[in-house]
Amino acid sequence: MANWSDPRSNGATFATSTGARTEAYDAGLRSYMLSVYNYMTSGILLTGIVALLFATSGYAEQVFFSGGLLKYVIMLAPLGFVLGMSFGQGRMSFGTLQAMFWGFAVAMGLSLSTVFLQYSGTSVAQAFFATAAAFGALSLYGYTTKRDLSAIGTFLIMGLVGLIVASLLNLWFQSGVMALVISIVGVVLFAGLTAYDTQRTKSMYAHVAGTADEGRTVIMSALSLYLDFINMFLFILRIFGSSRN
Repeated sequence: MANWSDPRSNGATFATSTGARTEAYDAGLRSYMLSVYNYMTSGILLTGIVALLFATSGYAEQVFFSGGLLKYVIMLAPLGFVLGMSFGQGRMSFGTLQAMFWGFAVAMGLSLSTVFLQYSGTSVAQAFFATAAAFGALSLYGYTTKRDLSAIGTFLIMGLVGLIVASLLNLWFQSGVMALVISIVGVVLFAGLTAYDTQRTKSMYAHVAGTADEGRTVIMSALSLYLDFINMFLFILRIFGSSRN
């Protein structure tokens, strides 16, 4: 007969059950994070392919140097996708949100084709691999650190608002020194946001695991990390990139 009064027996049963739940949770978390990074990486790859093809086809040069309306449509389309996904995610199905994500990646590719028109291929490649290395290290830190980065995240988001304002002002002043400072600050801000968004993505799993929101959370988390990567890449390119001509 089982010794119901033996605390060691009950403790062993509890430990086994807890261990099973922990293993299941860890496996689910790994699958969830892998899905996020698969979407993010695939989105970046799609953006890069579209940007390169559009630039080498000659159409990008025609569109962006002709001064027509299409130029502004392409430039503003990514912002439209981001706003639509951010404000409409609760009402969208997973399939719709997924399609919006791929549409955003394509729109970003068309918009970023100017990178291949302005900078040398070597500069673009160097900036990309430097960003990939930095992003990987920062994302790993955000995933493994025990430090709560939420306070830092609030500060970084406030800094991002200031960065946008400074960038808009520099469109008027056209200061090379100010542009360099903005780029340096931009790298620092998006480096911090990479760690913050990684930790936030990880922590959100506990709230959405096994629910209908899990798939949508994967897409939106991939979008956040995608934006961190792309912005850090662009600021690094502006600092170290060499002109194509």
